Amino acid sequence: MPPLTVTVPAQRSATGGRPSGGARSPGRRLYVIDGIRLVAALMVALHHYAGTYRTDRPGNVIWGRPVGDIMPTVHHVATYGWIGVEIFFVISGFVICMSSWGRSPRQFFVSRVIRLYPAYWFAVLFTTGVLVLVPGVWERLKVREVLFNLTMLQSGSAVPNVDGVYWTLWSELRFYLLFLVVVAMGLTYRRVVAFCCVWGAVAMLAPVSDLPLLELVANPDGAWFFIAGLALYLMHRFGPDLLLCGILGMAWLMGQLELGKRIDEVEHVSGWRGAFLIYTVFLLFMAAVALGYTDRVRWKWLVTAGALTYPLYLVHYVAGTTLINRLRDTMDPRLLLVVLIAGFCVLSYLVHRLVERPVARLVKRGLDRSFTRLWAADRR
Repeated sequence: MPPLTVTVPAQRSATGGRPSGGARSPGRRLYVIDGIRLVAALMVALHHYAGTYRTDRPGNVIWGRPVGDIMPTVHHVATYGWIGVEIFFVISGFVICMSSWGRSPRQFFVSRVIRLYPAYWFAVLFTTGVLVLVPGVWERLKVREVLFNLTMLQSGSAVPNVDGVYWTLWSELRFYLLFLVVVAMGLTYRRVVAFCCVWGAVAMLAPVSDLPLLELVANPDGAWFFIAGLALYLMHRFGPDLLLCGILGMAWLMGQLELGKRIDEVEHVSGWRGAFLIYTVFLLFMAAVALGYTDRVRWKWLVTAGALTYPLYLVHYVAGTTLINRLRDTMDPRLLLVVLIAGFCVLSYLVHRLVERPVARLVKRGLDRSFTRLWAADRR
């Protein structure tokens, strides 16, 4: 998932005045969210490596036989790791709203580009390189398809993903596009609440509307998870009230339905009750974070942990399962999982330091100059 800043901006009332009575004090970084993001990424990675067993899924392809036969306890836990994606969506709604408050559309656009693309470009090229060097496990895309993947728009053009995990980026991009409308209007409590209500209503109606374009824009599969994050951030900034609790409750109820659909259609390895319990506990924990109960957690290493999340998510799946297929007979499978996940964490740190940071600075300078020139040209 995309990297997200988690520093709290100055908190003001819905009209832009002084902090409201329930508002939290400004300027504190939410370290716990960095940790949650890394846990979610590790959940997804463990699921992809050890949480599948169907014959048409990579569990058999990479291990040669059902993972449940090889390490049953690990497999049972890993079957629920896919929920890390829904956790990402909730956190994304929370942090995008937080980091966009008081920003212009230009600043919002630039921030999303420099956060999303540098690590993603590396991941596309890295994964393709692994498939070239280690063929026979996953099918490698055509060169023109790999190049088109660099745009991050392949899901909107019926072009396959270099790595299957990129499907979540398409959901994120649609959320950003919708939220950009609110950013352009200027973020206020009232406008974000209205956005949650309107988007939720449209997302609920889109599947039965028989209008593919409406369903594409409304993103009913992910909408209620993002909305949950938005409501949680408003609680964090302004304090809870019955309206926000109602939005969060509706997101919880709609979210459990989407979890069930995901299990029925894609993730047949886990049960609905367990998935719903994990999601419920996560939302309760996020509510505690939003209301300030975790503010005492200020461990600096969590910032680094959070920085690993996006690169780890992007590079772990195809490359990792390919390596398991080649190394599965060389060591104990549990040890292989530990070594592999640790190795990808190290790689993710290097990508963050050597790719994300420098490339983001270059892209930001270029975009800032481009927008400055654009506005200057309009004034002539």
